[in-house]
Amino acid sequence: MKVRAVVLAALGGAAVAVGVMTAFAQKEYKSGIVFPEPAVVTPGKTDNDPPSDAIVLFDGKDLSKWNNGDKWEVKDGYAVVQKSDITTKDSFGDYQLHVEFATPEKVVGTGQGRGNSGVFLANRYEVQVLDSFGNTTYFDGQCASLYKQTPPMVNACKKPGEWQTYEIVFTAPRFDESVKETKVLKPGYVTVIHNGVVVQNHFELLGNTFYDRPPAYEKHPVKQPIRLQNHGNPVRYRNIWLREIKPLEGKKPEAKQPEEKKQ
Repeated sequence: MKVRAVVLAALGGAAVAVGVMTAFAQKEYKSGIVFPEPAVVTPGKTDNDPPSDAIVLFDGKDLSKWNNGDKWEVKDGYAVVQKSDITTKDSFGDYQLHVEFATPEKVVGTGQGRGNSGVFLANRYEVQVLDSFGNTTYFDGQCASLYKQTPPMVNACKKPGEWQTYEIVFTAPRFDESVKETKVLKPGYVTVIHNGVVVQNHFELLGNTFYDRPPAYEKHPVKQPIRLQNHGNPVRYRNIWLREIKPLEGKKPEAKQPEEKKQ
């Protein structure tokens, strides 16, 4: 038995040695692409706090970064929807957008008349804001839908009056600028995380989110304002910020020219 144990131990050691030699013999794959060093971004203290590279659009003090911001009431660190839509004074292209909102605690109305507002990306693609907690309406118009295009995959709404969070990743569509008509080179895409739950996963926009007609694209510059909607309900907003995003582009290696055959 001792002889057998010694033999097995020797065989095991040999297998390990072969494995080590094989690992050292493997050749590392290298793409040859030269990437710039990723910038350092300091995250916020919580998931809701803006990171170091964020553009703060509303910090609870005033709506000075918004057109018609004076039409809304600002108090106790939040803004209450009143009188008109508001749009950012600056325009943005591709971004990560953080928005916190609360539908009215006192429930008034039903369907689309209950806690209705909206976040319009590029001033025309609406992520619906609605009290959809026990409130039935058409599914492509409930909270976190891409209005009249697709419902959220699940209903992640909190109770009326409770603060809710949208994390939205938006990739703006690209159009052919060399022609007058609207020619889409690349559609827009939207991802929505509602209260920590993915409800839209890289959804391909079909065009503007109209109420009274099918979706269709209308050519526009890549960078556009963000709009918050007044729909007649006193929805509250707070802590709005965004990060402009751009893929990290590396320099690809030059293609090797085929060697000339010797005569």
